Amino acid sequence: MLSIQTLSKTYADGTQALSGIDLEVAGGEIVALIGGSGCGKTTLLRLVAGLDRASAGSVRLDGEAIAGPHPGVGLVFQEPRLLPWLDVAANVGFGLDGVARDERRARVAHALERVGLSEHAGRWPRELSGGQQQRVSIARAFVAHPRVLLLDEPFSALDAFTRKDLHHHLLALWEEVRPTVLLVTHDVSEAVALADRAVVMRPKPGRLDDTVRLPLARPRDPASAQSEAAARNVLSALDRSLRPAHVRPGTAPEGANWW
Repeated sequence: MLSIQTLSKTYADGTQALSGIDLEVAGGEIVALIGGSGCGKTTLLRLVAGLDRASAGSVRLDGEAIAGPHPGVGLVFQEPRLLPWLDVAANVGFGLDGVARDERRARVAHALERVGLSEHAGRWPRELSGGQQQRVSIARAFVAHPRVLLLDEPFSALDAFTRKDLHHHLLALWEEVRPTVLLVTHDVSEAVALADRAVVMRPKPGRLDDTVRLPLARPRDPASAQSEAAARNVLSALDRSLRPAHVRPGTAPEGANWW
């Protein structure tokens, strides 16, 4: 289980990015973090990844404190961040130095097959499309069998067709090893398509505001009545998260809508 307790982050200039974050994520659960710009979603992900230090509170994985980069935590950025001097297969296997050669090759080959890139194993990153590069990035994250996978808007720069295709590949890999997943997204339909819960954040400072459960069977049809109803629930929670505290429920000041 991933346990985030009273997590806060204040920067040197006094900016309070996060305040009192409490979140428990079960093993194998997919949770989408969603909210308006500046609510601290990426900051939260960096703290969970051990790439930044919290001002207060803690992050624990199965009871073990995360105080720096952790071998059980994988991270996929918005950009693929592939190593241009390594071919596709070497990029996928880059973090497997401690794994026996035959097993490493088998893991890399399987991951590339699952993301539909087996025939591109010997190509260079520059020879791939943006969507293909992000597939390599996803394969690289899964090949190490992480206990927690952090996704920082990895599909935001892609067209709708490619994004839907990558959702399929992501879920196919997730089904095999069932890591806990935290997904940062601005896309309500993406949260509904992938997550078991959408956790809505409120800005200034960033804190948790609401949780919308998404108990939909997989694979999910975005055009189904259930998916559309879930999307409306998430949108309503987002709208409420950006209303000033003094605004009564049921009223919305001008400019309150999150979009």
